Amino acid sequence: MISTLSEYVSVGQLTDFPSGSLKTVEVAGKQVLVVNLDGELFAIENTCTHRGGPLNEGALEGRVVTCPWHGGQFDVTTGKVVGPPPQMDERRFSVKVHGNDVMVKQEGP
Repeated sequence: MISTLSEYVSVGQLTDFPSGSLKTVEVAGKQVLVVNLDGELFAIENTCTHRGGPLNEGALEGRVVTCPWHGGQFDVTTGKVVGPPPQMDERRFSVKVHGNDVMVKQEGP
């Protein structure tokens, strides 16, 4: 299935997401973490699947964000758990750049 721009919501301008930054935006009522890795944007849910820690307050090393609460680690490009204690992956969101607008795909019903 091909996605259309109408399935996406604008969350800011490219300049709002500097390289290496961890920025939280809201998409369809969810807190979403947008990460810029050397000019490529990725988005995962911002709430740690272990105990609900805010991933945007954690540390980013390469592709891995570490939750500030208990040290759980996730690959921001896939949402996959790469370090315990979490056992459930993060939900991943599709990101597009349209002109200068950063757009994140909204969840379905």
